[in-house]
Amino acid sequence: MMEREFGKTGLRVSALGLGAGQVGAESLDEREAERLLHRALDLGITLIDTARGYGLSEERIGRHLAGRRDEFVLSTKGGYGAEGAEDWTPEAIRRGIERALRTMRTDRIDIFHLHSCPLDTLRRDDLLAELDRARGAGLIRVAAYSGENEALAWAAGSGHFGSLETSVNVADQWSLHHVLPGAAARGLGVIAKRPIANAAWQFGERPVGQYAEVYWERLQALELDPGELAWDEFALRFSAFAPGVSSAIVGTARVENLERNAAMVERGPLPAELLARVEAAWAEHGGAWGGEV
Repeated sequence: MMEREFGKTGLRVSALGLGAGQVGAESLDEREAERLLHRALDLGITLIDTARGYGLSEERIGRHLAGRRDEFVLSTKGGYGAEGAEDWTPEAIRRGIERALRTMRTDRIDIFHLHSCPLDTLRRDDLLAELDRARGAGLIRVAAYSGENEALAWAAGSGHFGSLETSVNVADQWSLHHVLPGAAARGLGVIAKRPIANAAWQFGERPVGQYAEVYWERLQALELDPGELAWDEFALRFSAFAPGVSSAIVGTARVENLERNAAMVERGPLPAELLARVEAAWAEHGGAWGGEV
């Protein structure tokens, strides 16, 4: 798996990362979770992205990968859900980091994100100071923000963060056009989430009330044609090789899907003619669309 510099952080990450939300599902057999995590590392996937709110994910990463900790970059998120602390307080950040370290059986978190908090919360001096304290103590290596739109743009230009996580896909390009160029110039690492656009193309009719509904609407307007490629390959290669993206994370509970994703990314960027079609469609239809939160 090809690796890249992660901005100016000193970290290196694979072009494909594992989004570990589905690893945390209680419905996933423990042995399958173990197999999936180890297979990711064996494939050369060196970024694993999880969060405080992803069920058993942090616990399983600690249980199964503690002995291979030096083989991957560990990314998690917090600011909420810490026992005995009000959400979005310095204490919530501190307790969340401490719990994540214990749960994942590690002495450091490589990338720690404030997770989708609004701009007024993101700008608070007490929260930023707590991230600085954790970084100074060596508990985290990179302070980051995961989110969209105006809060993401502020985080990118603030000088307080070394990394961003945001939606980048064929149906969600606001961050790609409005934030990533400046982020790259400042040396920020960027994790692209939702790279396969919630697989919205699989629905023949509008998936009302489902996670993919907004992306489905956008794909109808864009009228994209993946050519000879399968839709998932078309979408994933677009995101993984988008300018400014360090790594694109895909979640799965199946080893077979993980292996397919790795093989697709190994094929490299999309052909120039396909990229040109995506750019033209976005220029015509996407200007008024913000990032999907």
